[in-house]
Amino acid sequence: MPPAMFSVLQYNVPTGKKIRALALIYTYKILVPQDRATEENLRLARILSWCIEILQAYLLMCDDIQDRSEIRRGQLCWYLVNDRGLPAISDCLMVEMCVYKLLKIHLKSHECYGVLQDLFLDTTYKTVMGQILDMYATVRKPGEQIDFSRFTMDRMNNIMKHKTAYYTFVLPVQAAMHFVGIKDPELFRQAQTILIEMGQYFQVRDDYLDCYGDKEVTGKNSTDIAQGKCTWLIVVALQRATQKQRKILEECYGIADEEKVNRVMQVYDEIGLQNTFSIYDQETYNLLHTHIQQISRGLPHDIFLQLLKLVSKKQMER
Repeated sequence: MPPAMFSVLQYNVPTGKKIRALALIYTYKILVPQDRATEENLRLARILSWCIEILQAYLLMCDDIQDRSEIRRGQLCWYLVNDRGLPAISDCLMVEMCVYKLLKIHLKSHECYGVLQDLFLDTTYKTVMGQILDMYATVRKPGEQIDFSRFTMDRMNNIMKHKTAYYTFVLPVQAAMHFVGIKDPELFRQAQTILIEMGQYFQVRDDYLDCYGDKEVTGKNSTDIAQGKCTWLIVVALQRATQKQRKILEECYGIADEEKVNRVMQVYDEIGLQNTFSIYDQETYNLLHTHIQQISRGLPHDIFLQLLKLVSKKQMER
């Protein structure tokens, strides 16, 4: 492996919580028939799980450049290391290509190789579409205020679905399903329905933690307000704000100034968003738990219950 490739992979891939990789391994161990639960197949499943972690690293590296973020997982974003700047885009592309190189080296002879390639490509496509939706929600000319008419619940849910849910939950679970040889389309449909709901729940919690989480735990600075992101917090705040509070949000949201960020946070507190989130969190957890129990055939409930348990305890970096 060229030293440059090793350096970028070592810096960006192993430092996360590996939620997605663990989701794949956990799902694989539950689903694999006993006669196929060999050390070799487990090794291949682990390689497949690392492909997901590498894909995530690529997506986050691109996201950091686009958002001009500074900290990721408690360290400088890659494009800021040694003042790399925009040439870091080439590093992003190199990381993405590693996914398909690994798939080819280790899984080319496996019957699911083609469908796994398609799954990774389709997931990347959906995630990029989510990134574009996220970006277009806040696009504006210098000096212009954010157009809050774009900050709807439908747009927010669509951003969460595409930008987060597919690669965080659908990809690892469905990759494991393909790897163990499941072919029933209905089982994939059932899984996707619940996993997208879970991904949206995951992203709402991530939005909340950006403002109210412990930065020592999340591993990144709070940036959503300063960057003017279309998050659950601002969408709910706009629904509930008085005329005076909305004026403050219009004047301060999306401006990288500490005083203006604090004024937005003050409005959030006045509206009672922490309590609103607490209610949403419990109700959504209960609803997801019910939906999981309603799965009637084919897929063990424990796959989804374990993922839900992980998400509900989320106090971590992405």
